Amino acid sequence: MGDRLRTWLERATVWLAGIGALIIVVQMVWISYGVMMRYVFNAPDRMVTEATALLLFPVAFLGLAFALYEDAYPKVTMLIDNLPSRLRRWVDALNMALMLAVGGFLALAAVDATIKSYQSGASSEILLWPRYPFWALGALGLVIFTVYAALRLVMLLFRPVGEE
Repeated sequence: MGDRLRTWLERATVWLAGIGALIIVVQMVWISYGVMMRYVFNAPDRMVTEATALLLFPVAFLGLAFALYEDAYPKVTMLIDNLPSRLRRWVDALNMALMLAVGGFLALAAVDATIKSYQSGASSEILLWPRYPFWALGALGLVIFTVYAALRLVMLLFRPVGEE
């Protein structure tokens, strides 16, 4: 069960990061179009700013789990590398527990915001697009990150000492 869950979560991290990358490409093209319309044709598009701003929230959180999967978070390891392996494990576990706590808090806030946005029918000011799909994408990224961080913490705590 644990291996299947880990495999599923790792695949989900790659898919979510891919969706985030695709959103970045859409934003890049849309912003370039907006700049061209504003400064070349002197006909600003009012949709560009709001649409790309709405896409910022999901982009910010869709790649979190993938960064954890790739161990891509910046670390200063000069001191930690010189610790005995048992103590290093506890420092790594504390670091993962902190990531889990922050991710869990943000996931709860994002899921709550998604639900409230859906229930209220809130929409963007200019485009009148519903806000909940944008919140839902970010919340999904945060929930997957939190579950994956919890799994990584459990794996870290229960692997044999000295196994890297």
